[in-house]
Amino acid sequence: MEKKLFGTTSPHLRSQETVQSVMKDVLIALLPATIGSIVIFRLNALVLIALAIISAVATEYIIQRFLMKKESTISDLSAVVTGLLLAMNLPSSAPWWIPIVGSAFAIAIVKQVFGGLGHNFMNPALAARAMLVASWPVIMTGSWVTPGADAVSTATVLGVLKEGGDLAYSTWDLFIGNVGGCLGETSALLLIIGGIYLLFKKVINWRIPFTYIGTTAIMMLIMGKGIDGTIVHILAGGLMLGAFFMATDYASSPVSPKGQIIYGVGCGLLTALIRQFGGYPEGVSYSILLMNVAAPIIDKFTKPHIFGKVKK
Repeated sequence: MEKKLFGTTSPHLRSQETVQSVMKDVLIALLPATIGSIVIFRLNALVLIALAIISAVATEYIIQRFLMKKESTISDLSAVVTGLLLAMNLPSSAPWWIPIVGSAFAIAIVKQVFGGLGHNFMNPALAARAMLVASWPVIMTGSWVTPGADAVSTATVLGVLKEGGDLAYSTWDLFIGNVGGCLGETSALLLIIGGIYLLFKKVINWRIPFTYIGTTAIMMLIMGKGIDGTIVHILAGGLMLGAFFMATDYASSPVSPKGQIIYGVGCGLLTALIRQFGGYPEGVSYSILLMNVAAPIIDKFTKPHIFGKVKK
C-alpha cells in the first residue's frame, strides 16, 4: 500500500480537553466548598451563589448576543465559574444586589471589554471583589454570620489577629470551617479536597499553589508568628481558595514553569506583607491581582529558548 506524507498547519499536538471540560472540572472541585458553605450559612449562601451565577451568565449572554452580535459562549461554563468564584469571595451576610453588581462587573468590564475568555489580564472574580470592597467596604468586611447563629457584627479570624485580640477558634475549627467569614474561605479541608482533584485531573500543576502557600508560611515564620500562628494564617482567610482556584487562572498567570514559580512566590510575599503591615487584614485578593499585572513581564523574562536558536 502506498503511503503518503501530508503536511498540515500547527498545532500538531492536540488535547482532548476543551474549555467546557476544564470549567466542568473546576466546578466539580468547588462543589465540596459550595455544599459546605450552604450547610454552614444556609439560605444566605444559596441565594448569594444563585444570584452571582445567574448574573454572570446573563451578563455574558446579553453582551455577546446584543452588543457584540455574535453567538453566545455561555455553554463553555466559564461565566458559571466566574459567578461561583465571586460568590465564594462574598460575606454570607451580603445583601442580594452585591453578587448581581459584582458578577456583572466581572463579566462586562474585566472579561468582555478586553476580548472575552483568555484575554482578561486579571482574574474577573477577584477584580470584582476588589471593586466591591472599594465601593462598599462596610458591607464587604463589616458584618459576618457566625455558623449556627444569626448575623453578628464581628471581625474575621484575620481581623481579630490584626487587632491583637484573642482567637476564639481552634485550629480544628479553621480546618473544617466552623468559623465566620466569606462563603468559600471557611473550610480549608473542603478547599484542599477540591485542589487535590484539580491536581489529579491535571487542570492545574503544583507550582503556583505550593509555592504560594509555602512562601506565605515561610514569611509568617520569619515575621515571628511561630508555628501556631503560621498554621492559623495558612488555614484562615482566602489563602486556600486563592492558591488553588484564583492564582492558577490560565489567562492571568504565567505560562512558563519558571515563571509560575516566581509568580507563586510573589503572591506569597505580597500576601504576608499585606497581612503583616497593611491596613487590611487579608492580602490574598490584592496579591493575586498585583501578580496578574506582573504575569506578562514574568513570562517575557522566563520564556524558554527556541529549540535550535543560536545566541548572538
